[in-house]
Amino acid sequence: MCGISGRLFTKTPARLASEIGLMNMILAHRGPDDAGEYVDAASAVALGHRRLSIIGDSSQGHQPLHSESGHVMVFNGEIYNYVELLEELDQDAGPGVSDSMAILHAYQRWGEDCVDHFRGMFAFAIWDPHEQRLFCARDRFGIKPFYYHRDSDGEFTFASEMKAILPFLAGSPRINHSALREYLTFQFCLHGKTLFEGVEELPAAHTLVVDKDGMRRRQYWEVEYGVDFSHTARWFLDELGERLDSSMKLHLRSDVPVGAYVSGGIDSSGVAALAQQIGPGLHCGFNGRFDDGPEFDESNFARDAAALSGYELVERTMHESDFVSSIESIIYHLDTPIAGPGSVPQFLISEEAARHCKVVLGGQGGDEIFGGYTRYLIAYFEQCIKAAIDGTSNSGNFVLTYESIIPALSSLRRYKPMLKSFWEDGLFESLDRRYFRLVNRAPDIGDAVRWHLLTGDEAWGAFDAIFNASNTQAGSYFDRMTHFDLKTLLPALLHVEDRMSMAHGLESRVPLLDHPIVELASTVPADIKFENGDLKHLLKRTLAPHLPTSIMQRTDKMGFPIPLNSWLAGDGPAAEFVRDIFTSQAARDRELFDYSHAEESIKSERRFGRTTWGLLGLELWQRTFLDGHRTAEELLRETAVG
Repeated sequence: MCGISGRLFTKTPARLASEIGLMNMILAHRGPDDAGEYVDAASAVALGHRRLSIIGDSSQGHQPLHSESGHVMVFNGEIYNYVELLEELDQDAGPGVSDSMAILHAYQRWGEDCVDHFRGMFAFAIWDPHEQRLFCARDRFGIKPFYYHRDSDGEFTFASEMKAILPFLAGSPRINHSALREYLTFQFCLHGKTLFEGVEELPAAHTLVVDKDGMRRRQYWEVEYGVDFSHTARWFLDELGERLDSSMKLHLRSDVPVGAYVSGGIDSSGVAALAQQIGPGLHCGFNGRFDDGPEFDESNFARDAAALSGYELVERTMHESDFVSSIESIIYHLDTPIAGPGSVPQFLISEEAARHCKVVLGGQGGDEIFGGYTRYLIAYFEQCIKAAIDGTSNSGNFVLTYESIIPALSSLRRYKPMLKSFWEDGLFESLDRRYFRLVNRAPDIGDAVRWHLLTGDEAWGAFDAIFNASNTQAGSYFDRMTHFDLKTLLPALLHVEDRMSMAHGLESRVPLLDHPIVELASTVPADIKFENGDLKHLLKRTLAPHLPTSIMQRTDKMGFPIPLNSWLAGDGPAAEFVRDIFTSQAARDRELFDYSHAEESIKSERRFGRTTWGLLGLELWQRTFLDGHRTAEELLRETAVG
């Protein structure tokens, strides 16, 4: 787990050493254990690396890494099957060998197809001095980040975080209007766009080749929804158990102790339980709680999980004052506002975990792979009713009847206001339009955005391209919903997972996102994954022997709830802080935003609504990265790096 950066084909090669030093300094939090630089002024190329030491001794793991053939690599992540790969490649796989060696040897054997052989999370760049070409790659799910910018003269800059690229832009950063439309709609951006004009994200499961003539991007993997009707539910259950076991064994490979986030839900508690059964087991588990009411405190479930599995549980109680003291740092580390306010507790729990270990396991991916979001049940319920009325329940898209999912509807009790809003308009529209309504947050923003000033395409087109992609057509409605979230929401959540952990020099691993698991899940018939409307049914059955009854019988799991709107409705420090932000001169002067109604929005916000959070994140982001922008020249003078 590290931070990588690079500058290629610059017009000022004499400054490369100081520039790559600056980028390494900006990314220092990602790798506090070691730093390295490669500079080739003749080729106008420089690579930088910050290391968090997890696998391999200091000499083997030091980067940039050089091969015998002259290739130079910087790598962020973990290749969990590196032992097997090195053995297959007839290379040393003994103690002290770094997993980064497996990438270079695999590249020498298979070239660009090396990515097909990796199980892990990765973002890397390999410079070929003979061909004067850079080969870059990102893992299948976007667990590890990779951003880049290419200017009109062909100068190429890349880094693990956008903040290391911004000083090298021509002029001040500008807002990407098309990306902003998507953020306002979904609270994340699609198709590699970022909120910064000219800064792109290499999409998950893609490679990128860069030379002086241009760039070539290629997708090397995709989830295919070819439903397997030849196997029974029992077979899928057994097969999932085997693949989970395989993934856990690989994800526990580490030369340092491993801990786990334990929220008290199925996914994280299940991952921790499986890890504890595999030697040497967990160092400890970590749980965060707010003392603002039982709906913000799931520690009793986490304690049940820890007691059953036998690992120590470290708890962190978080307060309103923690939000005020950390929110600006959180936005800085995120680079852009993204997803929901769960980044706040994630940041604080990561801070606590970093005091105890350098690696933690998490349960990200379970909801998107196996179908855990309540909106799936809401959407399916409507379509089941429509199918029953139309007599199309056996058409293939509706694998459940409305009668069969009635027992699961009690979980919608707290979502009655959402149901009322959802069914007010467009009832029984097409499948894609209905799901778009469920995920679209733009109507909640209202007049706080001057929509008429935004250029770029509407967000519907980007949504439609993913939801109705060709690889989903053989699947069910359930598959199309989970596929959209797997391709969009999941990378946003992984963005938060990476930045909030790496802000504290902590490596976060996600064992459920092992591609053999995802490839299996995409073939499971929806009536097995979603039996009788039971969300995550297959995963629950697989993990049931390892989890306490209290967790298995939960119907109130909501992710990582934070009492933000309760704080803002009061007169405490959070409300004062947010009001000061929205009434500041800088906020009043924004061209695209009108915060004059922010006070009313705060008062009318639903308890778990995200409108205020979305606007607050945007304003703090603009203060940090637009108002506070400094060029590379300014930073070099200030820090004396050059």
